[in-house]
Amino acid sequence: MQQRQLGNSPLRLSVIGLGTWAIGGGDWKFGWGDQDEREAIAAIVKAVELGINWIDTAAIYGEGRSEALVAQAMEAIPRADRPLIATKCGRVAAGNGEIRNTLRRASVISECEASLQRLKVDRIDLYQLHWPEPDGEIEEGWQALVDLKSQGKVGHIGVSNHSVSQMERLQRIHPITSLQPPYSMIARDVESQILPWCAQNQIGVVCYSPMGKGLLTGGFTAERAAALSSRDHRSRDPRFQPPQLTINLEFVSQLQQIAEGLGWTVAELAIAWVLRRPEVTSAIVGSRSPEQIAQTAIAGSRVLTAGSVAEVDRAIQERESRLAELGTVARARV
Repeated sequence: MQQRQLGNSPLRLSVIGLGTWAIGGGDWKFGWGDQDEREAIAAIVKAVELGINWIDTAAIYGEGRSEALVAQAMEAIPRADRPLIATKCGRVAAGNGEIRNTLRRASVISECEASLQRLKVDRIDLYQLHWPEPDGEIEEGWQALVDLKSQGKVGHIGVSNHSVSQMERLQRIHPITSLQPPYSMIARDVESQILPWCAQNQIGVVCYSPMGKGLLTGGFTAERAAALSSRDHRSRDPRFQPPQLTINLEFVSQLQQIAEGLGWTVAELAIAWVLRRPEVTSAIVGSRSPEQIAQTAIAGSRVLTAGSVAEVDRAIQERESRLAELGTVARARV
C-alpha cells in the first residue's frame, strides 16, 4: 500500500483510509441503514491487515456508535499495529435522529472528551471540525482545537467541508494540517480552487466518498436504489433517484468498459482516479464488511495512465453535459 505525507505534519498515511460513516447504522439523519456490528469490527481488522494505517470516524456517526465500534476493533489488533485515528466534532445529537451544529468552545471540548472515552485512547491523532456550521463560530471552534492540541489531547488538527475563504480565516489562528472534502468523478467542485490552494499552503487532503456513496462501485442498480431503506439517507439523495440515477448508471456502464480494459473493477478505477491528483493524500473508503474492504483496498496500488485518465474525463464530460441539459429542462418546467 502506497503512503503519502499528510500536509505539514510528519504523519504518513496509506493512500486508502478506512471510512466508518456507514457502520454507525441508520438511527440518525444521515445513517446508512442496519449494520452488523461483528461485520463492522471484522472490516476494521481486515483493513489493517491489508496495509491501511488510518481510520476516519466522527462523533455523530450513529451518535457515537461508530467510534465505539472502532474502539472494539482496536482491542482485536496488536498494539504495535493499531492504526491512526481521525475523528471530528461540531455535530451533536438533537434527539429523534436529528442533529445540531455547534462550534462553541464548551461543546467542542466536551465532544473531544467524549470521543477520547469512546475510542479508549489518551490522544486523538487527527481532530477535525466536521462542518463550518454555524459559519460565525468557526474561529471559536478552531481555537478550541488549537488549545486541545497544546494540551496533548489531540496530535494534529484539521477541517472538513470548509471553503478556501473559511480556511484562510482559520490559518490566521493556527496552520491547518488537513482538509476532508467530498471528491469523486461525480463531485468535482474541489478541483478548481480548493485542491490548488491546499497544495500551495501545505495542507493535506483526505477525500471522502470517492465511490460516490456506492454509485461508482459497479454494483449499484436501479432496483437496489428503489429498495433503499428509509433509514438509509441515500434514499433521499437526488443522485439515487430518476432522472439523475438513470444518467449516473449509464455513466457507470462507460466506466465499466474502461475498467475491464485495465483488468480492474469500477471501484478501483474510481479510487485511482481520485488518487491521481498529487494534492490528495488519501481517499477514504467506506466498508461494512471484510469482503468489501478486501475488494477496494487493492486500489491503493493502482496507478492510472494518462490515456486512461483521458478516457474517464470524456465520460465525465458527457455525464455533466447530460445533467446540464436536464437542469435546463427542469428550470423550463418551473
